Amino acid sequence: MALRIGRFLLSGLCLLFVIAWVSAWPLAIAGAQAVEVDLELVLAVDISGSMDDRERAAQRGGYVEAFRHEAVVGAIRGGAYGRIAVTYVEWAGAGLHSVVVPWTAIDDAVSAARFAATLEAAPTNDFYGTSISDGLTFAADQFDVSAHDGLRQVIDISGDGPNNRGRPVLEARGEVLARGITINGLPIVLGRAGGGLSTNLLDVYYEDCVIGGPGAFMITVDDIDRIGEAIRRKLVLEIAGRPARVIAAAMQGGGRIDCMIGENLRRDWFDDP
Repeated sequence: MALRIGRFLLSGLCLLFVIAWVSAWPLAIAGAQAVEVDLELVLAVDISGSMDDRERAAQRGGYVEAFRHEAVVGAIRGGAYGRIAVTYVEWAGAGLHSVVVPWTAIDDAVSAARFAATLEAAPTNDFYGTSISDGLTFAADQFDVSAHDGLRQVIDISGDGPNNRGRPVLEARGEVLARGITINGLPIVLGRAGGGLSTNLLDVYYEDCVIGGPGAFMITVDDIDRIGEAIRRKLVLEIAGRPARVIAAAMQGGGRIDCMIGENLRRDWFDDP
């Protein structure tokens, strides 16, 4: 009887050990999969209806060509680990966003070119509205599913208009910054005539209401034909961790802006008889 009890207890202990080991195995695997990188970068790209087909194509093409450029690859290789992780997402109105290219580790020209090819081949989305707040929240959520461990976490958000849907942009920005994530900006100011939901002070808006965090900066695009150059320059500075703020003429007056301007413009636009 004592022998049977001993065997039973031994079997039970073995079973508990196996259960504990199996339970811990996924955690060990998850930890093993965490790749150390210099930077985890979310490219959050505006594809709202205010951007025409040419502008959308130029914007995506700018990112494609940037990751094929030796200056960007050189910046990646120059980091402590010589490796970054990037994901490319597109956003527009509240709830309208998608991951175009999932998290990808890039450590040389081959992996950079592979990322560029994947982005180039991806279908384009056609969304409406402009919710920078929702775009920021969606971008920040991507770090929760990253299998990388970055020295820095950065959201690079582009856009051609102020937030006019969803919750206030300052609320979303505050939550992102509280997580230690830096927000950099690429405001696209093309000076369109009319445009009831646009503002010629978009660079000021991004300065005061969107970007933030350690080393935050922005580069303003005021010529669609030079957007590729702006994107490449911004990525090099971003990856190398050398922020540089390029201030457009509109900012030199030192004026501030209402961070609810987009919501107010939208209300006035639809209330106008």
